Amino acid sequence: MIRWLALAALLVVPAAAGTLEGRRTLEGRLVTFMVETWDQREAPLLVAKGRTVMVGVGVEFGLEPEGFTGGLDVVPVSVEIAPTRIELTYPRGIGRFFEAEFNGYVLRFETDCALFEGVAIDPAGTTMTGAGVWAETGALYINVSGLRYGPEAKLALDLEVADCPMS
Repeated sequence: MIRWLALAALLVVPAAAGTLEGRRTLEGRLVTFMVETWDQREAPLLVAKGRTVMVGVGVEFGLEPEGFTGGLDVVPVSVEIAPTRIELTYPRGIGRFFEAEFNGYVLRFETDCALFEGVAIDPAGTTMTGAGVWAETGALYINVSGLRYGPEAKLALDLEVADCPMS
């Protein structure tokens, strides 16, 4: 009887945040989303207001223009963070991103360790060819400098999340 109760208790306990079918995920993690433009990282041309949310179901960020700074402004973008995938879409407007060494997005996750073991652009889910992506510790950088955006534009990233404690 005791064994049966222990098994029943295990069945009703939900999976820990940050796991899905035994895989490590971004679910339940705090993330700050920033828009940055720079030719030299230490002298940015634009750093937009960051927004922090907990990764969950649905769209995490829906950015709107913030007003021009040095002739630059935020392009409306919708960002959905799934357990091991990030998708960016551009619901309004058509244009080309300003060209700079880096013009794009920085997602900073609340952790001190290297959160990503792998980051790759999904060519089947992406129309924005030429984007660059890399990870540094708990941050993910997505460079869209010079690329076209609009309602048909989509950027999809597949992620391999490391065994990194949640802060």
